Amino acid sequence: MKVEGFTADGYDAVRQVLQRLVDEGRETGAGVSVWREGREVVRLSAGWADAARQRPWRDDTLVMPYSLSKTFVTLAALVAVRDGALGLDEPVADHWRAYGFRGKERTTLRQVLTHRAGLPRFPDRAAGLDALDDAGLRASLAGAAPEYVPGTSLGEHALTYGHLVDGILRASAGTTLGEVFREEVRPALGLDAWFGVPDGALGRVAELEYADPEWPRLLHAAPWLRIPAGPLDTARTNSREWRQSVFGAVNLHTSATAMAAFFSRLTDEEGPLRALLGPRLHADLLASQITGHDEVFGTRLTWTLGLIRDRGKIAKGGIGGSAAWWSLTHHHAAAYLTRRLDDHSRAAEIAAALGDDLSVVGEDAAGA
Repeated sequence: MKVEGFTADGYDAVRQVLQRLVDEGRETGAGVSVWREGREVVRLSAGWADAARQRPWRDDTLVMPYSLSKTFVTLAALVAVRDGALGLDEPVADHWRAYGFRGKERTTLRQVLTHRAGLPRFPDRAAGLDALDDAGLRASLAGAAPEYVPGTSLGEHALTYGHLVDGILRASAGTTLGEVFREEVRPALGLDAWFGVPDGALGRVAELEYADPEWPRLLHAAPWLRIPAGPLDTARTNSREWRQSVFGAVNLHTSATAMAAFFSRLTDEEGPLRALLGPRLHADLLASQITGHDEVFGTRLTWTLGLIRDRGKIAKGGIGGSAAWWSLTHHHAAAYLTRRLDDHSRAAEIAAALGDDLSVVGEDAAGA
């Protein structure tokens, strides 16, 4: 199947890489977007949006990019900080009283946002809960003992991130993650992105599929993703119920163009993100916060407040292969969003065609 879309002069190598991925069978449905100097210079669509191969991927196709979703959970939390509902460095338990037990009494929002809160997975007591039992999952985190003293170790809070922030927002600001995203973040940034896809956009959502039926078991992050059952099960994640719910750590639905456009304005001092957060919180969002060995990634990396940063990029990816980044070296933004759940080698090859190194972006970075 021929890759559709456009590339500006000097970007045809991106099309060539994407076409090769399709021809080799490594990609069955994906979108690629690159932005530079305020305009989209690459917009490509590859393959199909459904397993039956009846709906071609379009430039407005929405797909769930797993942990890329966490970027927008972070923004919702920072809106509450902007409004004075809580501070980055005050104990979460000052607001969420049920959370302040069993060694979590001094956990701060900054520790949550930088994946150092000690709850990188849901506790065993949550194993029988439905993946969409928001209240039950939040309560399981409030009652859990941390796996390490908060602030002393590092590991992406792979499934718990959104529920932690949602619990904090409910207790401190009297609102929810979904409401803050829908009423504040999404309109301020002009995002074609949804926690809870509206009825009118459901027809644009791509179906996830496994590159290998054993993919969920082979992930490096598998031990952190087993509870609750569902987030790695395509029968569940392709359901209308899931698409219209809020599971903040993973189930934003968005397009490649939307994500590349967002990352293209990430560092802009005159851009909508700085206008949303204000100068201080915008700077905090982008600044390196902690460097160390991330247990879930299986490698050494640097976290900002919810993003990964190194000398060449600010980025975020998700299991399955989707990724978006701002190149600090080349001053362009790019996104590769896919429905074919596999590793990040495809996004890395797109990045290489742009002169970027995408060696650490998601939970499978160690090669699982």
